[in-house]
Amino acid sequence: MNPNWAAENLQTIRTLMERSAIYRRALAPITLFAGGMGLLTAGIGLGCQVESPRAFAGLWLGAAFVAVIGAFLLARRQAGRAQEPFWSPPTRRVAQALLPPLLCGLFISAILVLLDVTWTINLPVVLVWMLFYGCALHSAGFFMPRGIRWFGWIFILSVMGIVTVYLVCNSSPRPFTAHLLMGLFFGALHLAYGIYLYFTEKKHPA
Repeated sequence: MNPNWAAENLQTIRTLMERSAIYRRALAPITLFAGGMGLLTAGIGLGCQVESPRAFAGLWLGAAFVAVIGAFLLARRQAGRAQEPFWSPPTRRVAQALLPPLLCGLFISAILVLLDVTWTINLPVVLVWMLFYGCALHSAGFFMPRGIRWFGWIFILSVMGIVTVYLVCNSSPRPFTAHLLMGLFFGALHLAYGIYLYFTEKKHPA
């Protein structure tokens, strides 16, 4: 084993443990911002009756792009306040953990959207996004506070539950179901988690 490689990874693990509180502080505003974007986008989708697969995907991928840019700026501001480099080895580890599931989810959802059959395809796209997003959170949770892994499990188990309910009930989704699910999980759930992080972080400062 390369001693330099072992020393570098040991230092990365130690740094990650030391920065868990910093990650926790950064997560609160990020999840609040993402949750607000989710609820706003769901409202736009329902109000404007965005039902075609391509319009649905365009609306929500646009919202995701804005959420990612906002998260980047918030995380960078947090690193600046802590007087630390933004693109540090721990940050690279988190990005490497998030990237594969998110790219897989984007690829599969793009294939589904390109089929452009009917509005009912929006539900499979939503489930794909939820499933891979949950996997991404769970992977990143090994380098961040443990709560992120549980947050990821909520998405994964919810997908299983939704699919089971539709199979058992043998029912078809309604046009607004996809927007409601997106608003619930990527909007309200993120807001709830962000509020939890905000208040618990105040009680347990670094």
